[in-house]
Amino acid sequence: MSKLIKEESLTDKDESAEAHGKCMLNRRKFLMYSGGTAAAASTVSITLFAGTAQAETRKASVQGYPRKKIATLSQLKDHQPINFNYPDDGKNSQAMIVKMGDVQAGGGVGAKRDVVAFSYMCTHQGGPLQTTYKHVGDQRVMGQCPLHLSTYDLRRHGIIVSGQAYQSLPQVLLEVEGDDVYAVGIMGLLFGRQDNLSA
Repeated sequence: MSKLIKEESLTDKDESAEAHGKCMLNRRKFLMYSGGTAAAASTVSITLFAGTAQAETRKASVQGYPRKKIATLSQLKDHQPINFNYPDDGKNSQAMIVKMGDVQAGGGVGAKRDVVAFSYMCTHQGGPLQTTYKHVGDQRVMGQCPLHLSTYDLRRHGIIVSGQAYQSLPQVLLEVEGDDVYAVGIMGLLFGRQDNLSA
């Protein structure tokens, strides 16, 4: 009887295709078949996709930001923002430039790299940030937004530090030529626009 039990237990553990009466793949065969299928799928002609038969080559259109004088270094006083509009006078283009008083900032210009410019529109729901610039110790922030309390760190490219916003405050890129400060671009998307250059 013990011999019969041993034979049955060996048969129960037999995992061959014949024992199960069905098709089974070992690891090697699986990899071979799946690799062959992937190779066949990767050779499908691109023209099978809709619209590619009419594709044509076109030149890219590149739009440049205007270069606009917004202030002079000599007129900037520590912690006194100056308002301006950029890149145009259209919707949500209000911005400010400020000298942050010897605190170096990302994107800052001037001898101490402490002159920066930012949009006045909160990136969450467009709340107005005029008059919300604050300086305490070495902290330089814009906010809190009156709608949902978003606050931005102006030393670190306007990164969000609290509140409901999830994008940095758009930073106006600056260049200095002699004493003149020019706005030359925007890093980030202005609230309410699909494109910074279309009002």
